[in-house]
Amino acid sequence: MEFFNDSGDDPLKPTLFELVAQEQLRDLLQPALKYVLSVFAQSYPRYLLRIVNRHEEFYALLMLFVERHYLRTQGASFAENFYGLKRRRTPLFKTDRARSAVGGIFPEEKLGEREIRRSLFFLVGLPYIRAKAEDYFEELGGGLQADLIEDTRHTPVDESWRGSLKRAYKAAYPWLNTSFEVWLLIYNIAYLFERTPYYRPWLSWVGVDLRRVSADDLRAAQVPAQRPPVHKPRGLLEVLKRVLWKSPRLFLDSLKVLLPTAIFFIKFLEWWYSPSSPARSLSTSPLGPIVPPPRLHPPHPQGIRMDDVEYGTCALCRNTISNATAFPSGYVFCYRCAHDWVEKHGRCPVTLMPARMWQLRKILV
Repeated sequence: MEFFNDSGDDPLKPTLFELVAQEQLRDLLQPALKYVLSVFAQSYPRYLLRIVNRHEEFYALLMLFVERHYLRTQGASFAENFYGLKRRRTPLFKTDRARSAVGGIFPEEKLGEREIRRSLFFLVGLPYIRAKAEDYFEELGGGLQADLIEDTRHTPVDESWRGSLKRAYKAAYPWLNTSFEVWLLIYNIAYLFERTPYYRPWLSWVGVDLRRVSADDLRAAQVPAQRPPVHKPRGLLEVLKRVLWKSPRLFLDSLKVLLPTAIFFIKFLEWWYSPSSPARSLSTSPLGPIVPPPRLHPPHPQGIRMDDVEYGTCALCRNTISNATAFPSGYVFCYRCAHDWVEKHGRCPVTLMPARMWQLRKILV
């Protein structure tokens, strides 16, 4: 293992394990934030339900401000800065080994606006595009179990050009996604064996490489920047202006501690409430704590009325439920009725809450 952890003649070159660790931290931020929003949306659906439904856009906008702040102030993304890494503008001429080992701060290696914009595209834009592509693939029915889509064999096929494009996308997406992951894996292996200075293929186009933060970087960060003297604020209004001006930057700097702490807390809750956690053994019941059934969402005034529907009857076709399938809202219909309704309207027929094909759940009796 010493071979894979040793940086050779360049002690500031990060190992692959450091780079993978910072990427895993970045990948944990979005599900952690979505989990927190989903929990609070159950208590405040009027204010947070739209944000949860547009979580990808909300998260991308939030990370755009966060990553832009860290790239400009720290010369690294949020996750890279957390693991003591920085982005260095690739020099036109390769520096000598002694200068690289010392790790001094050189103005020509500081990130410019071009490097920041390109870095933001791959830190924020590319993950957003991949998330939307995955959502659209699942919306078309990709990745569903065979027993869940068995009743769609007799569904009429859309012969229009849009239907052909959807079928082509559904067939090509798994291959394209796998090829992309293999491409990244090849670069990881090449970086591990020092065949390339970049662990990601687009870093060469961005014009940066990743380095460890040196002692000179830490000392430079502790030295206050030379600024002209500012007069002492007088009056409550000036104090409030200064506080409001500094609050966003202080909040963004504090994310380095707040976000990893929130992720740890959320993972701790998932472990604590898992079936094998100590919380189960503390319960007096031998089967663990009794979990109450989920609360049924109230019907929408413009939705289908369920008052005159008998138990076991589908409210859409008015026949006995066949191949029972539940919506995320909790209401159950025939699979064929539920599939056709979501494909046409994209929401629950009773509550009018947004629903997608992959959210339908087949009930096994």
